Amino acid sequence: MIRVVIADDHEVVRSGFAFIINAQPDMEVVGDAADGEQAYQIVSRERPDVLLLDISMPPGESGLVACERFARDFPDMAVLVLTMFSEADYVFFALRSGALGYVLKSASTDMLIDAIHAVAKGEVYVQEGLDEALAGKLVAADEVEVNPYHALSSREIEVMSLLAQGYTNKEISERIFVSVKTVESHRRNIYAKLGISTRAELFHIAAKHHLLV
Repeated sequence: MIRVVIADDHEVVRSGFAFIINAQPDMEVVGDAADGEQAYQIVSRERPDVLLLDISMPPGESGLVACERFARDFPDMAVLVLTMFSEADYVFFALRSGALGYVLKSASTDMLIDAIHAVAKGEVYVQEGLDEALAGKLVAADEVEVNPYHALSSREIEVMSLLAQGYTNKEISERIFVSVKTVESHRRNIYAKLGISTRAELFHIAAKHHLLV
């Protein structure tokens, strides 16, 4: 039996996917969460085989940072990202953060079930169509040099998104539960890696990579 936890900030989404999963003879939902912290508590208690994780759950840490933490702290559990974002950047960073699979919320029931089966066995699963976009992004061996954005860590992407949305260092520190000095350090690193010096430049890059959510 594949034991699954669902983490998504929309109750109707959690209920819908739970209905689909519980209808399978070899799967069961053992918990659901509305944010990353709640998901962490449930995963710690239930030790599921698979975590379905949305990567746009406010407040607190982003889904990408949460993904990184889950992959680090629960290496025997597979993270399957379930989201509405189809851009290759999101797929790239999700897999780099430790996810084994990436599926859109619009995917068919059969595709979702196939994805859960695959990641539960330790296989990488990227939804058809998205895998081609990802492959195109990985063609160049020097990917990081081609686009310095891809040198950013998951936490730096999270901070970059909040900075671009107009949050102050103090507001960001309260939102992601780190010190103001840590936020300032992330900010310096982001500007250095991207080779920029103004918030306008930061905003432009964030908008290009769909981080203004």
